Amino acid sequence: MNILSRLLRRTPADPDALQIEPMRKSHLAEVMAIESVSYPAPWTKTVFEDELAMQARGSRHYLVARLGDRLVGYGGMIYMDDAAHITNIAVDVSMRRRGIATELLLDLAWQARRAGMASLTLEVRQSNVSAQSMYQRFGFAPVGVRPKYYENRDDAIVMWCTDIQGDAFRARLEKIEVERNG
Repeated sequence: MNILSRLLRRTPADPDALQIEPMRKSHLAEVMAIESVSYPAPWTKTVFEDELAMQARGSRHYLVARLGDRLVGYGGMIYMDDAAHITNIAVDVSMRRRGIATELLLDLAWQARRAGMASLTLEVRQSNVSAQSMYQRFGFAPVGVRPKYYENRDDAIVMWCTDIQGDAFRARLEKIEVERNG
C-alpha cells in the first residue's frame, strides 16, 4: 500500500495500525536506538541529520514505521542519476518478521517510481538470507559481490531491480500489497 493509501486508511478506531511516514529529526533518538543494535558500525546521529538535510533538497527519501506511538523501523534511499539506492532498512529486533521491512520497501519502491527512477540498487550481507529473499520477492537480482564490504569483513551481495517504471514491476508491487493485506 503506497503512502497516500496508507494515509487514507488511518482511522481513530485503529490507532495501532502500522503507519509509514517521512523521517524527521524528532525521530532520530528512536532511529538511533534501532540503528545501534542493527549494525555493528552504526551510522551516527550526524549522518542521519545530514541525510535528512539532503532529503529536504530532494536527493534522499527516508521513512519511519510506527505502531501507535512506537517507532519500529526505518528505511531510506539516495537518488543517483536514474537509480535509487536503498541505503538502509532496519526494524526493531522485537518486531522483526512481521512484514514491517516489506512495508517500508514497498513505500520506497513506489516513491522511486514516482521520482522517475529506472532502477533500484542495494547491498546486503551475504549472510542475511532472509533479507535477500525479501529483496528477490521485489524483483532484485544479485549482480555482484563486494568482498569484505562490511566492518567485520563480511561480503556484500550487490542487487539490482531494473525497469521499475514498467508494468511488470508495478504489478509485482500490487501483488505484494495484496498478499500483505490479505
